[in-house]
Amino acid sequence: MSVKRCEYNPLLTPADVKPSDPRFKVDGVFNCGVAEYRDEIILLCRVAESVKQEDPNKIEIPIVVNENGQDKIDTVIYDKNVQTEYIYSDSRSVFKLGPGGKKMTANLTSLSHLRTARSRDGIHFEIDDKPSIMPIACEESWGMEDPRITQIGDVYYINYSAVTENGVCVSLIKTTDFETYERMGIIFGPENKDVTIFPEKIGGEYVAFNRPVPFGIGTPSIWIAKSPDLIHWGDQKLFLAASKEDRWDNGRVGGGAVPIRTEKGWLVVYHAADANDRYCLGLYLLDLAHPEKVIASLDMPLMEPETEYEKEGFFGNVVFTCGALLKNENLLIYYGAADDKICRADISLEDIFEMLGV
Repeated sequence: MSVKRCEYNPLLTPADVKPSDPRFKVDGVFNCGVAEYRDEIILLCRVAESVKQEDPNKIEIPIVVNENGQDKIDTVIYDKNVQTEYIYSDSRSVFKLGPGGKKMTANLTSLSHLRTARSRDGIHFEIDDKPSIMPIACEESWGMEDPRITQIGDVYYINYSAVTENGVCVSLIKTTDFETYERMGIIFGPENKDVTIFPEKIGGEYVAFNRPVPFGIGTPSIWIAKSPDLIHWGDQKLFLAASKEDRWDNGRVGGGAVPIRTEKGWLVVYHAADANDRYCLGLYLLDLAHPEKVIASLDMPLMEPETEYEKEGFFGNVVFTCGALLKNENLLIYYGAADDKICRADISLEDIFEMLGV
């Protein structure tokens, strides 16, 4: 038994997305939050754009700046022939060497915003011509990444990675109609990302997974936290650390889709990468009343990069989810493939429980 990839994959590619600025090209549409609204499935997509480069020896990078109280897109230019202190070998970032020779990010090569796509059948999506939410200078001057959507009552809470030169935070936005959005601010300070918020209070408190990134000791791992109001988070405990063995999950682990309630427990699809940055998806089933308690888990990946569209792209060998839906006893996993396209894979709840032995 395994997940079944949609025959229409990939569902969305960069060619389907209109650039937000005539100076830009779309590098990727991927890692989408997922929700049901009225009679449609909503994907809130991460759209990564970069400046069209005319000189191969120069890299022009978009950023958000505030001038005279107004946010606008500006650019930073790196000249490879002159600024030789930087490292240009990674398609995603420009690096520099910091204290002790540690490689540090000097800038991202693209700027990401959030854009809405809609579908009635969950397969054929129409993506908006314009961004739904653009980054702001004070919190997201380097972009907004990897949104997750948690529905609580009639409110949809969108958490995402907010990136600036000072690090990666997690911020929160809420909406009731996917037309107007209210910013609620930063909820996890740097360095943190891959937050998934449970869709109901448990034991009188909100619960979330988060992924702090240690600088000196330890590996990026999943922690579990609680909150009275979705803003102030504490009572942090380690939930899952990267494996110390030569496995598919020995590089880092982090949140994936928002946890889904089932009759047998919370179903959690998460991501892990190995030491070679090959990203796969894993699976847990957690106790409904005590989500820190694992009922069952898969030792091997639920999904791993297998197809050409998962192996080849902006950053290859990646399957990465930010959202899934349970419909008609089937789990619909919407996932980013190779950091530049959106795909879907399905698996029945019955098969999941059989795989987990519950």
